[in-house]
Amino acid sequence: MKYAFLLLLFAISYSHAKTDEEAIVSLLKKESSTWRSGDIKAHASCWSFQPYSRIIISMPDRNSMDVPPAMMINPPEHMVGKGGGSKNSNYKMNINGNNAWVTHDEESTTIDGVTNYTYKIRILEKINGSWKLVGQSIHPRKMD
Repeated sequence: MKYAFLLLLFAISYSHAKTDEEAIVSLLKKESSTWRSGDIKAHASCWSFQPYSRIIISMPDRNSMDVPPAMMINPPEHMVGKGGGSKNSNYKMNINGNNAWVTHDEESTTIDGVTNYTYKIRILEKINGSWKLVGQSIHPRKMD
């Protein structure tokens, strides 16, 4: 009986973690695709900014940009995509209660067919029962 209870407890914990992983992956896919498509309203819904939120982007010339988080909710028109697509892969994550960090690769293609490859580190929090991005770091990667 004791082992059955432990097994049930493990199964419940595992299914809850799996649900969080699936929700996070879904959110990250939505965030990537809405940025590429220029759907600013849907993109903004993926984010929740906190006093400690930060977005850091490494540039190909080895410089970096510290982007104001508000730019993710209300970006200048020239920053967002006008079409194209993105593919995320190689997800690795750590979920601890209502906090999570995720790394993944992204391949994004503009409407003109230009493809960029990046590594992303994402910081998320579960707010009112929904996962939201609160910070990220983006780094270019080369494809051979």
